[in-house]
Amino acid sequence: MLVKTYGAAVQGIHATTITIEVNVSQGIRFMLVGLPDSAVKESHERIVSALQMIDLRLPKYQIVVNMAPADIRKEGSSYDLPIAIGILAAAEKMNHAELDKYIIMGELSLDGTLQPMKGVLPIAIKAREEKFKGFILPKQNAKEAAVVNNLEVYGAENLKEVIDFLNGDLKMEPVTIDTRNEFYQSLGQFELDFSDVKGQESVKRAFEVAAAGGHNIILVGPPGAGKSMLAKRIPTILPPLTIHEALETTKIHSVAGKIDKETSLMSQRPFRSPHHTISDVALVGGGGFPQPGEISLAHHGVLFLDELPEFKRTVLEVMRQPLEDRKITISRAKSTIEYPASFMLVASMNPCPCGYYNHPEKKCVCGPGMVQKYLSRISGPLLDRIDIHIEIVPVPFEKLADAQVSESSEKVRERVIKARKIQQERFKDSPNTHCNAQMNSKELRQYTVLNESAQTLLRNAMLKLNLSARAYDRILKVSRTIADLDNSGNIETQHISEAINYRNLDREGWAG
Repeated sequence: MLVKTYGAAVQGIHATTITIEVNVSQGIRFMLVGLPDSAVKESHERIVSALQMIDLRLPKYQIVVNMAPADIRKEGSSYDLPIAIGILAAAEKMNHAELDKYIIMGELSLDGTLQPMKGVLPIAIKAREEKFKGFILPKQNAKEAAVVNNLEVYGAENLKEVIDFLNGDLKMEPVTIDTRNEFYQSLGQFELDFSDVKGQESVKRAFEVAAAGGHNIILVGPPGAGKSMLAKRIPTILPPLTIHEALETTKIHSVAGKIDKETSLMSQRPFRSPHHTISDVALVGGGGFPQPGEISLAHHGVLFLDELPEFKRTVLEVMRQPLEDRKITISRAKSTIEYPASFMLVASMNPCPCGYYNHPEKKCVCGPGMVQKYLSRISGPLLDRIDIHIEIVPVPFEKLADAQVSESSEKVRERVIKARKIQQERFKDSPNTHCNAQMNSKELRQYTVLNESAQTLLRNAMLKLNLSARAYDRILKVSRTIADLDNSGNIETQHISEAINYRNLDREGWAG
């Protein structure tokens, strides 16, 4: 007898429906075809053991399992459950009338319990698109799948529950959650706050500008000045995620298996901080079985690279294209996968190998040329994609001992949100531009028109401070953001002046 069950394969952050055809006929062989990987092939042993635990036996016939379409590679152990259900239904040991209404996925333990799986959210979205009635999956993943409305999600603990449910012997209640209510309740809940930071007002201002315009930023300062402390607090001043952004971010983390079992929809912007020993594949994604990298896990959030010059040169260079295109394309011989990577880059570094170049109190012990050599570990094209360069100095004792509470993240975030709303209105007809940092050349000319005094100031700064040519566009973009924070339609002289101060690393002679 031929029976069909349905599962799904995840490619990138999208799912494809897989039809699992099981035919039981005369013979004694078990054959699994349709381009399965080793984990899928090993399902035979898990299924045999799981059936024995519920007093069932694998039919003593020839069993042929075909996973269509055959040109898509089937990876992972989550096909155990649909294959087991298909075998039992084909052997007429259970009812098969309802099988065409459900996507069924889950890994079987030897005792028949179901193990959690990856990529649940894209599969649930695909199930709704394909008009399936429901999605049967491990109970640990049910809350994540229940984010998708108009789809009945049933979380099962073991194989017997699934069999009894499909036979009509067990009534299971679909998992339901109020997605919007849960999402909005958890918005704005942060453990960290800018009010914890003493002093560093100029750096906080630079972070506010960066958050308001979506600009990449690099902090340069000695050890212990507070670079990491400040960077960890930047998600607290970014605008809250929209439902659409949260769904896209959750899909990426679901594919990577980074979703907590108690989480349905991510409500906080991600903050990723990989160690400097990371490989280029781990950063941008890929591998034998392609997975999203850190830049994709930071989508709609922050990627923090601490001690930037310590990262391998090849690792930093592979970021250049994603920083520009806000996506990463991973090409293989038989397939091409695209992951979104629209993130805000926050980097930090010491000014020199010893860390005390330009320190107000401690003397730098680095030899001649070492500062410039250390800075040159970061390529010009990468620095070109970082809009704001800011020096940070240690906080004096008087500031540390000051009992006065600093401005909270909530107040800063309110100003950032107002500036972002101005930009949303400005770029409402530009589908690929959402904030000032993403402006192309045409938009830059249209929205950054300077008056005569501002133009003169910028010209003088370019000449007297020996600013590089690449700094010109960056100064205009940042000055546009500063004007938005001031709710000013025009870019004034003070806006240009502040933007110029955020290009420290472009100044000739800065590093000696």
